[in-house]
Amino acid sequence: MPIESARVAYSAGSTVMKSFISKPEKAEFSFPGVMVFPEWWGLTEYLELRTKQLAELGYVAMAVDMYGEGKIASDPAEAGSLMNGVLSKMEDGEARVLAALDFLKSQSEVDANRLGAIGYCFGGAIVLHAARKGWPLRAVASFHGALGANHQAESGDVHTKILVCHGEADAMVTSENVQEFSREMDRLGADYVIKTYPDALHGFTNPATTALGQKYGIPVGYNESADRQSWEELKDFLSEHL
Repeated sequence: MPIESARVAYSAGSTVMKSFISKPEKAEFSFPGVMVFPEWWGLTEYLELRTKQLAELGYVAMAVDMYGEGKIASDPAEAGSLMNGVLSKMEDGEARVLAALDFLKSQSEVDANRLGAIGYCFGGAIVLHAARKGWPLRAVASFHGALGANHQAESGDVHTKILVCHGEADAMVTSENVQEFSREMDRLGADYVIKTYPDALHGFTNPATTALGQKYGIPVGYNESADRQSWEELKDFLSEHL
């Protein structure tokens, strides 16, 4: 499906957010909208690629700037600082997510009743936070995302369908974290599924991750099989729920 893409700007409070949107070309009817949330690096070319892939499948997809002004980290120290700056002031992070959601909903090609979100690493934590908050998303998917809660939801709060794609060799999100998340979702009565991939490290969906791990000495790496499997599972998941 032919697509068109553009950089877009909008405000979250006093901060200018510079995101990236892709959509089917010359759309004559509405499509589901999907927000795409970044790894801790920020809105990189990788995130733009995923956004374009979703547009080719028939979604209006928007890669979301979570740091403001389109900031991209140059190394893990800066990435951690930017990410923790958002997580330590979640009211600001929430405002940025909701501003992105409002912008996406405002697009004439978007069916505002069919909205979802996916996220990678840091972005995975963000989409799960959105689900816990009960925001109007039909489906969210987390890829090698942090699973801990920044918001304590109550039973019945989570109406969003949830997909978690987790690498079994992930040193940053452990099997204990996965079990704790599963217990939380069961307690909340959430509709969720967890897919796991043998030998997959943190960051398994991004082909650039292996080189970054080697450069900075962090336990991350690309896994082609897990990447391919998880993308196919995402396609089925979004097709079913959006």
